[in-house]
Amino acid sequence: MIALWLALQGAAPLPDPLAAGWQGRPVCEKLHDDAHQRVLRCTFAPGVGHERHLHDRHFGYALSGGRMRITDAKGVREAEIKPGSSFSSEGIAWHEVLNIGATTVQYLIVEPR
Repeated sequence: MIALWLALQGAAPLPDPLAAGWQGRPVCEKLHDDAHQRVLRCTFAPGVGHERHLHDRHFGYALSGGRMRITDAKGVREAEIKPGSSFSSEGIAWHEVLNIGATTVQYLIVEPR
């Protein structure tokens, strides 16, 4: 939905979380994909980020935690990610993240179709 809206606005399309990576390398892998949902596992070692990308509606679950810097339309903020924490979103027009901590951060992202 967000990708369609951006295209209608004439904006260059951003990659989705699976297509976006970090310095030419993927950070997310597809664990499951069917007519109902897609499930990704995204892994960020210390110093690794996720270049600018968009998200349609999704649910996220932290498999492991750490400290992340998040940049989006609201600005730049840092967040301490706790293992087992979760969130849901109706979509994100764009954001980018960087692991600024000393531990590997890993998420599951579930995207309904």
